[in-house]
Amino acid sequence: MQPQPTTVTQTAHPWRATVRTVFAALVGALLVLPIVVSQLGVGGVPWVASAVAVIGAITRVLAMPAVNEWITEYVPWLAPTPRQP
Repeated sequence: MQPQPTTVTQTAHPWRATVRTVFAALVGALLVLPIVVSQLGVGGVPWVASAVAVIGAITRVLAMPAVNEWITEYVPWLAPTPRQP
């Protein structure tokens, strides 16, 4: 068994985590966004760009060390690594 890293990758490299999450959200949304945009009757590009910006911002906040510590303490199911005993 390998020792646990002292810093999780999201905290050590927050911008990489943000880019990975935005990329994953875009790939996952490619099938759904055209349907949502047409059903809501909203303009495609600004709405999609706003959604991607919000996803990136949330990911960046979640990667902050203080937020990561708070999540590990109070919302452990959302933490990148299990809480240490």
